[in-house]
Amino acid sequence: MEAAIQARFFSTHGAGNAKNQATLAMNCRLGMKAYGLIDEDANLTDFGRRLYSLKNDESKLYEALARHILLNLKGMALVQCIRDMTAAGEVVNLTTLRSGLAERGIHYPSGGKHPSMMRLWLAKAGVFVGERWQVNELRLAAVLGADPDDYGVLSHFTKEQRAFLLALANTGVTDPQPANEIARLAAATYGVKFPEKSLPKLILNALIDAGYITATKTTEGRGAKPFLVTPTAKLNAEIVVPLLDQLKDQTDPKLLDLLRKPLADILVEIDSADRYIGGLALEALAFKLMRMLDMRFVATRLRAQVTGGAEADIIFESDRLVYSRWQVKTLPVCLSMK
Repeated sequence: MEAAIQARFFSTHGAGNAKNQATLAMNCRLGMKAYGLIDEDANLTDFGRRLYSLKNDESKLYEALARHILLNLKGMALVQCIRDMTAAGEVVNLTTLRSGLAERGIHYPSGGKHPSMMRLWLAKAGVFVGERWQVNELRLAAVLGADPDDYGVLSHFTKEQRAFLLALANTGVTDPQPANEIARLAAATYGVKFPEKSLPKLILNALIDAGYITATKTTEGRGAKPFLVTPTAKLNAEIVVPLLDQLKDQTDPKLLDLLRKPLADILVEIDSADRYIGGLALEALAFKLMRMLDMRFVATRLRAQVTGGAEADIIFESDRLVYSRWQVKTLPVCLSMK
């Protein structure tokens, strides 16, 4: 296959340098494998055959590839990272993207051009337009087949809520099912524990509010009555399952909120009369300052119930020169570090 690629596409490349031509052909094969078009033996995958069937319709071809990238190759994670950075007023380029993606649990080699190459393929379907990293929201929604903001909603679900949603989606059943049975299935499949007496409050309510399920209370039988949950049309397994899969190794949703907040907004909210808003702004400011020092976020502990959001602890670490761990405590009247 590499020989055929070299002969067809690179035979005149590099002033006839056969070694460079062979390297380009090899990289092309590796790229096709990485994008799921061929297997290890250079046979077309099911998805590869689907793309081949669209070879005479360029528009559908690139749209199918873009949707595959968004759903199955962490493409939506890349797009959301760019959307977050843009909202925060940050410059988007390969250098800043590497840090931004790392903060979201996605890593690639230093000097790698992986995001740039992915952007070029997505641009073929119109997901990126104009400036290098400008997202076309309308095309993104059309190619994805769902509201792109749903990804942000899913990112804020707890691991238990995500597991419950995955278990329900994977049953393929659209009729009402007992919530406790779905919880048992999710626990057995994904290894998470569910509260026995507060399932509606801690799990179901968030999924209902997000529009993924409906729930009704049963009236038959003795003892505690389980809720019956029904997936809505929004719970499309072909979209929700791969999006949730992209989120399984991502960072705490709390961090994502801090990443999206522009510094100018933080400085305004610090003076808010609402102690909760002011407390979150102090936390966000601490995060921004430590990020400027190239520290890695580890965890946050917000004591909102006790202080109305006016006090928080954020933990960072660094291995530059020597390993160190920093705890930043934000208070209503000062910012202190220890």
